[in-house]
Amino acid sequence: MADQQKDQQPISSRRAGRRGLRIAGLSLAAVLLVAAGFGGFAYWKLNHNITSVDLNSLLGSARPPASTNGAFNILLLGSDSRAGANQRKGGGANDGTARSDTAMVVHVEHDHRHASVVSIPRDALVDRPACTKADGSTAPAVAGAMFNSAFEVGGAACAVKTAESVTGLRMDHFVEIDFAGFASFIDSIGGVDVTTTVDINDPQSRLKLTHGTHHLSGDQALAFVRTRHGIGDGSDLGRIELQHQMLKSILEQARSVGLLGNPVKLFKVADTLTRSITADTDLASVNDLVGLSQTLKAIGPDDLTLVTLPVHYAPTDPNRVVATQPQAARLWEALKSDRPVPKDVLRQQPANPADAAHPSTSAAPGPSGRARPSAAARPSASAAAWAVLHR
Repeated sequence: MADQQKDQQPISSRRAGRRGLRIAGLSLAAVLLVAAGFGGFAYWKLNHNITSVDLNSLLGSARPPASTNGAFNILLLGSDSRAGANQRKGGGANDGTARSDTAMVVHVEHDHRHASVVSIPRDALVDRPACTKADGSTAPAVAGAMFNSAFEVGGAACAVKTAESVTGLRMDHFVEIDFAGFASFIDSIGGVDVTTTVDINDPQSRLKLTHGTHHLSGDQALAFVRTRHGIGDGSDLGRIELQHQMLKSILEQARSVGLLGNPVKLFKVADTLTRSITADTDLASVNDLVGLSQTLKAIGPDDLTLVTLPVHYAPTDPNRVVATQPQAARLWEALKSDRPVPKDVLRQQPANPADAAHPSTSAAPGPSGRARPSAAARPSASAAAWAVLHR
C-alpha cells in the first residue's frame, strides 16, 4: 500500500504518523500497568487467552539459519476454519479442516525501521515437505501441492516448514488469526476506514459498497479482505491487494484510537487480540508480545513495502499458479540478504481492484528513498485464468 502514499507528504505529518504508531506499539506495554491496577488478574487473563504451538519441537533443527544481524521474519496466517463462530462469519460447511486463507511473510530489517510484507497466493503450487503434525504423526511430502494445503494437513508447523522451504528464510515467529478473531479485533479498535473508487458488490462475501470512503465494522472488514467477485478481474491477486489496503487501514486506526488514554478500551482490545491469535511459544505471553511491539514501534506506513509473490498460471492447471522465475528467487534472496524488494518485482505487482484508475508502472521512490510497489502492472496470467481461482 506504500504506493498510495504521497511522495511529498509534509515532514510534520510523517512525524505525527510515526508518533501515533509508536503509541499503538506501546499499547500492550500499557496493558501491564492496567493489569497491575487490577491486582494482576488482567495480566493473568491475557496470558491465558493466548493459544501457542511449540514449533521448535515439531520442526527440529533442519531449518534455515536464523539471522545474525537483528533481522527476523514472521509468518502471518489467516485461517479459513469454519469451526464455531467462524461458520457464521465465513459461510460454507464445517468439514473439520482449515487452510491458510491468507499467508504473509513479514521481513523486519536489521534496523527495525523498515519491513517488507510478501503475500503468498493460497493457490500457488509448491513442493510441500514432509512435516510432523501436532499429534506426532507425519504428513508426507507432496510435489505440486497448493500452498494453503500445508496448514490443512499439518497445522501451523507444516505451514511454517513449507514457507521456509519455499522462501529459504527462517520463520522466527508465526501468528494465526481466524475469521471471527479478525472481525472481533476490528470491532474492538472501533472499525476501520477504506476508500474505493469503484462500486463493490460481491454476493459471495456479501459486501456491497458504493465508491467512496466507508467506515467498516468487523464483519464488513472481514468481507472486504475476502472479496474478489464483482470487482476488478475477479482474481485472488486482486483480493490480496485489498488485504494490503486493509493492513494500512488497521495501522491508521491503531494510530488514532487513543488507547493509552482509555484503560478500559485498552484492556478490551488486548483481551480481544490475545483471545483471537495462535502464536509460537516464543510469542505466547503478554511480555513477549510487548517486546515485539517495542521492536516494531518505529515502523510506520511509509516504511512498509507490501508485495505479492510474482506468479503466473500453472501450465498443468489454469486454476492454479506457480512462482515466476527468476523474479521470485531474487525476491527471497533480497530478503535473505536483508535488502529491499527488487525493483523489477515492484514493477510487476497486480492492480488494486478498488482503484478505477491506476498509476504508471514505474516504481516511484517513497519518502525514505526506497522504491515503492506499483499497483499498475497486471498479473502475468490472463484475466480469465485468474478469475477461476477458487473461492
